[in-house]
Amino acid sequence: MGRMLALAGYPLDMRFRFFDPAPDAPAGQIAEHVAGRYNDFAALESFARGVDTITYEFENVPVEAARFLDERVRVFPPPAALSVSQDRLAEKNAFKAQGIPTAPYEAVDTWEGLLEAIERMGLPTVLKTRRMGYDGKGQVVLRSMEDAKGALESLGRQPLILEGFVPFSRELSIISVRDRDGKTAFYPLVENHHREGILRLSLAPAPNLSADLQAEAEGYASKMLESLQYVGVLAIELFEVEGRLLANEMAPRVHNSGHWTIEGAETSQFENHLRAITGLPLGSTAPVGCSAMINIIGEMPEPAKVLAVPGAHLHLYGKAPRRGRKLGHITLRANEVQTLRANMKVLGVSRTTDALCDK
Repeated sequence: MGRMLALAGYPLDMRFRFFDPAPDAPAGQIAEHVAGRYNDFAALESFARGVDTITYEFENVPVEAARFLDERVRVFPPPAALSVSQDRLAEKNAFKAQGIPTAPYEAVDTWEGLLEAIERMGLPTVLKTRRMGYDGKGQVVLRSMEDAKGALESLGRQPLILEGFVPFSRELSIISVRDRDGKTAFYPLVENHHREGILRLSLAPAPNLSADLQAEAEGYASKMLESLQYVGVLAIELFEVEGRLLANEMAPRVHNSGHWTIEGAETSQFENHLRAITGLPLGSTAPVGCSAMINIIGEMPEPAKVLAVPGAHLHLYGKAPRRGRKLGHITLRANEVQTLRANMKVLGVSRTTDALCDK
């Protein structure tokens, strides 16, 4: 995503320098790349020299590194937002403090504590690590006490959170942006489809999107943006339950479910993030027709076949293929939903996301 941020910034005459522990980081293909450990403060200090603004595109960057840099250069989004997003308990408490509904949850540290929490919450539930974990990692669905016995060991002896199982009708996300002056903008809600915990398909705007549902999502995002004095793009993942929204998680960065905006919105999430953190006016978040974003997981499609489909745009990230790895995405854009659906079928993609997945 750092690579896509740079590609959005070059037309605005911005220059970029990346810090990433991986020597083969994809962003290094298009900009200066400093390879170093996040706890190497000498390397971080050297990296920050001559830089006007620092941002991040991965919520597991150590908060200590962000705070260290923030003492030298402006870091947006603020490190406080990074800290909240890194601990699922702190995240849920932050939603609760703003009156944003979530699934029931409890902190769990011991086997006895897990048993007591299950007794109060009932089954099924979801046991998650409080820190780290993404794309379905670090969580286990508990449907029986037998599941509970193995889950505690499989997740490791570390702080955990038990969350109530939500009988949602669909998963949605809201991509929002706030600039330095507190002005905000919101993209339309997106409907997301996952398999094996990995996002496979996003539909934008979400089908059957009502004005009330959009307003509810924007209200949640506004509360979080304001409470964190946020600057940049913020994504909140949501469950729709009986026509209302529950907050699941937030990501203090540009987000996979917002990749459709590169071709499908008047201003992409990447450009708007850069505008926000550098003090430029925010751009329009209006959609241009309707879009589907399909993640390329594990292996490459044939580029010619993808690009032969009307409205298809191929984005490859310069990564080596590996099972479960996001190698790129395809954006399909059309002026009408019927055309979009027809072109999805040409690619072999449906809401069951059978195509462009691991084999």
